[in-house]
Amino acid sequence: MLDIKLIQNDFENVYKKLQKKKVGEEVLENLRKISLELKSKRALLEPLQAEQNASSKLFGVWAKEGKDINELKKKLSLNKEKISTLSKEVKELENNLSNLALTVPNLPDDIVPEGKDENDNIEIKKVLTPPSFDFKPKEHWEISDNLIDFEKGVKLSKSRFSVLTNEAAKLERALINYMLDFNTKRGFKEVAVPYIVNRETLIGTGQLPKFEEDLFKIEGEELFLIPTAEVPVTNLFRDEIIPSADLPIKMTSYTACFRKEAGSAGRDTRGMIRQHQFDKVELVCITKPEDSDRIFDEMVNCASDLLTSLGLAHRHLMLCGGDLGFGASKTIDLEVWFPGQNRYREISSISNTRDFQARRAKIRYKDGKKNKLVNTLNGSSLAVGRTMIAIMENYQKLDGSIEIPEVLKKYM
Repeated sequence: MLDIKLIQNDFENVYKKLQKKKVGEEVLENLRKISLELKSKRALLEPLQAEQNASSKLFGVWAKEGKDINELKKKLSLNKEKISTLSKEVKELENNLSNLALTVPNLPDDIVPEGKDENDNIEIKKVLTPPSFDFKPKEHWEISDNLIDFEKGVKLSKSRFSVLTNEAAKLERALINYMLDFNTKRGFKEVAVPYIVNRETLIGTGQLPKFEEDLFKIEGEELFLIPTAEVPVTNLFRDEIIPSADLPIKMTSYTACFRKEAGSAGRDTRGMIRQHQFDKVELVCITKPEDSDRIFDEMVNCASDLLTSLGLAHRHLMLCGGDLGFGASKTIDLEVWFPGQNRYREISSISNTRDFQARRAKIRYKDGKKNKLVNTLNGSSLAVGRTMIAIMENYQKLDGSIEIPEVLKKYM
């Protein structure tokens, strides 16, 4: 959540930055209207409270001195009524502003480029060279007849579900174990978390209240299936004050992820690119603000080096304002090469949310005598299903067989 004081004290700058994220004018105007009204009401309330305190002190002094206190009593009574009325108005405006602020995205960093959508993202660099083939490479669904059963997925659930069989099931398990081992060697502590979380947890990381339609809800309970491990892992420290010496906290976690994909009708309907249920290994870091950018670079390098170790060509993209996620201040996407599709596709997003999630989840650290908000960061390392099908496409042979990257062989 945005800092309410920042909204009130520097609204023009907030307004300008949110426009970079393509936030609707109506939302911005409501934010401005409530913010200015609250500021105006507080400006009326604070002098009245100060006057009431000063007059209350005079009341006792005058009574001891035998002075007439009737006029003072009337003044205090009238003042009290005004303060009560204004206090209720201020409280209501504060609640309105807080509720609205929960639906407003994070401010983008100054480094984030202007842009409307994914077409305006900036390529930073390419890593490795895509493989060349002496035959036309197939897409993963064309080479996986005995590995990925999409029809059985529909039979058991509905579209956008699949069943892995034979070597594909083994490859998925191998990738999960390899990714977790790779990350722990980089200093990330492994944690295993629930796949079902409560509403407060999803508010903490920003999925609620704005994106409830994208979540699978447990009927009759205020519980939801997680869309990503970022949600429960970050919230491990909700409502906590972390000792300064414990920071940074670097974690990695494997979970299944569940998304309705409400806004993706008609997109990637074939194959495993966009599923309602998929596996992912996540990186989550909690750190002091001054270490935030360094930790961000560590996370990007960790995910990129993991792809390199698998021999998968990929590129780094800086997301533009229009493509930046709700909670992110900046994001670098890693896109892996799919030869069957002849294009790069997203396989990881590493985001710095600054203190946006920490303010919502009340995650603080002790800095001397003061409690300060941490910075939280998250990133995929990696989407397991997309990594698996990237291996299928990049390591396919003319006879339909698939070579396994050297680092995975001991896991198979």
